[in-house]
Amino acid sequence: MSSTESSSRTEDKSPRQQVDRLLVGLRWQRLEEPLGFIKVLQWLFAIFAFGCCGSYSGETGATVRCNNEAKDVSAIIVLFGYPFRLNRVQYEMPLCDDESTSKTMHLMGDFSAPAEFFVTLGIFSFFYTIAALVLYLRFHSLYTENRRFPLVDFCVTVSFTFFWLVAAAAWGKGLTDVKGATRPSSLTAAMSVCHGEEAVCSGGATPSMGLANISVLFGFINFFLWAGNCWFVFKETPWYGQGQDQGQGTSQESAAEQGAVEKQ
Repeated sequence: MSSTESSSRTEDKSPRQQVDRLLVGLRWQRLEEPLGFIKVLQWLFAIFAFGCCGSYSGETGATVRCNNEAKDVSAIIVLFGYPFRLNRVQYEMPLCDDESTSKTMHLMGDFSAPAEFFVTLGIFSFFYTIAALVLYLRFHSLYTENRRFPLVDFCVTVSFTFFWLVAAAAWGKGLTDVKGATRPSSLTAAMSVCHGEEAVCSGGATPSMGLANISVLFGFINFFLWAGNCWFVFKETPWYGQGQDQGQGTSQESAAEQGAVEKQ
C-alpha cells in the first residue's frame, strides 16, 4: 500500500512540478519592453476584433398595411448576423389579395467573404501572438541566439501588417454594403406589395451597427500595432546589426581619412 501511495503521489506531483517550472522560467519583466508589451496589445485587440465581428447580430423590419379590411397589419422582422450571407436570410412578405397569404423573400447580397477573412485573420493573430509570447518570455535565449527566429518573426509581422490593412479596409466596405442592404427602406423597396396602391408600407427601426462599427475600428488599431511592432522586431534581426556595423565602419574610415589630411 505504501509503494502504491508513494507512486500515486509522485504521479500527482510531476504535472504540478512541470507547471511550476514553466511558470518560474517565465521572465515577466520582458513584458515591460516594447517588443513584449506590444505583443500583449496585439493579443488583446485581436480578440476584440474577431469577437465583435463574429458575435454580431441585428434585426431590421417593416410593417405592411393592406387596404383590404379583411387583412390586418403585418409586421415583418428579419434577423441577420455573421457571416452576413444575407441572400440566405428569409422573411415572409404578406400579400393583400384573397388567394394567398404570404410569399417567401430573401435579403439582397452576400458579404461573407470580407467578414470571414477579418475573423480568420483575428484568430490567426491571436494564436501567433500567444506562441510568440511563450517563445519570448520562456525561451528568450533561443530567440536571441538563433538568428532564424527574429527573421521569421519579422517576416510574419510584416505579413500580418499588410493583411490587417486589407482586412480592415475590406470589412469596412463590406459593412457599408450590409448597412445599405438591411436598411428598412431597402426592405420595403424589395417587396412588390409596397409598389402598388393595395398596401401602405412603412419601415421599422434602423438596425444598430455599433458592435460591427467597433470591429472595423479594432481592425485598423491592429494594423497600427503590427506596423509599429515591425521596427522593434527588425531591431532583433541580424540585418539591423549589419547596418550598424557598416555605419560604424564608414564613420571610422572617414575619421581616419580626415586625420591623414590634417597631418599633411
